[in-house]
Amino acid sequence: MSGVSSVTLGARMLRLDPRDDRGSILPLVAGFGALALAVVLLVSAATSLYLERTRLYTLADGAALAAAESFDLASVRPTAEGTLRPRLTDPEVRAAAADYLERAPGSRLEQLRLVAASTPDGLSARVTLAAAWAPPVLSVLVPEGIPLRVTATSRSVFD
Repeated sequence: MSGVSSVTLGARMLRLDPRDDRGSILPLVAGFGALALAVVLLVSAATSLYLERTRLYTLADGAALAAAESFDLASVRPTAEGTLRPRLTDPEVRAAAADYLERAPGSRLEQLRLVAASTPDGLSARVTLAAAWAPPVLSVLVPEGIPLRVTATSRSVFD
């Protein structure tokens, strides 16, 4: 045997003062610091992603509004009820949306592209935009280059 019995070892452990502060809290502080840093990085990435999607949707909404108002006055026709209705065409809608995106101040998004611009019923303009989002701080926790895609619809009203 090694000369130390389990009874002697147990007696030594009972004599230890529970208020004895031998050891270090450095691993605990480092662990909580790493956890806090990870939370800050994730929250900033989530906020950045939300703001980028909001900017993209704002651009799509503006492009849809510009496209819905792009009708030619010669295409305005009276309906059976006696109201005037403009008629939109897909080429007009696409051209107006592309023109809006070229002139829009917020169109500096990464890989911004006009995916689709059409009129489903001749009165509305539907615009779909796509862009890529890059996190503000590259890390292992957040993937790089998440694709964003939004669709906005605007209706042309002629009163």
